[in-house]
Amino acid sequence: MSTLTDEIARRRTFAIISHPDAGETTLTEKLLLFGGAIQLAGEVKARGERRRVRSDWMAVERERGISVSSAVMSFEHEGLAFNLLDTPGHQDFSEDTYRTLTAVDSAVMVLDAAKGIEEQTRKLFEVCRLRDVPIITFVNKLDREARDPFDLLDEIEQSLALDVTPASWPIGMGRDFLGSYDLFEDALLLFERGLGGQLVEPISCKGLADPALATRLPARAIAMLREQVEMARGLCPPFDLESYRE
Repeated sequence: MSTLTDEIARRRTFAIISHPDAGETTLTEKLLLFGGAIQLAGEVKARGERRRVRSDWMAVERERGISVSSAVMSFEHEGLAFNLLDTPGHQDFSEDTYRTLTAVDSAVMVLDAAKGIEEQTRKLFEVCRLRDVPIITFVNKLDREARDPFDLLDEIEQSLALDVTPASWPIGMGRDFLGSYDLFEDALLLFERGLGGQLVEPISCKGLADPALATRLPARAIAMLREQVEMARGLCPPFDLESYRE
């Protein structure tokens, strides 16, 4: 019995929710890659010999580049067993998504950095709110022209009535996007175009004052990062794990 209890206790089940085309299936692939479940991330609209995503296994999903059915993928990471649920974003299949969300411990809400909170995202968020599901927001597509990070934070806070605490901060955007800075772990994650689904290791730093940043980033980018992070930390409450879980 203790073995069964231990097995249950080490499981974490979470879903990814978003409006269509915000990038939830691509994020699913990256989480599987980072979790060690796969060796190479696939592409939603892969051509020729390029690897397709695992979660879109139906023929219609591969032809149209959309998720039609919910898919669950399991992987082990740091002694925990994760069940990752990739849900359909299109409203035609929303009933399947609503059912899926009854089984999760938490959810990752994916937003397009240029569009912010879209209609289907809001609907799925409300389903999670009714069930008191903790939510992490992931802002996607920063390598394209996007909205100001503070504008996005304000929309999430005002529109969804959430207390927001940034866990990472983007360095530039669009053509000038260089990567992101992990505010919890003080680590730099650089973005390199053309690497596709390859895993990139974060670079540990001794805070934003670390002189080593100058060897990785342009001086202008460092100055802007420091200024924006200082403002974000002043405006947003510190992360409270218990509040998040509640």
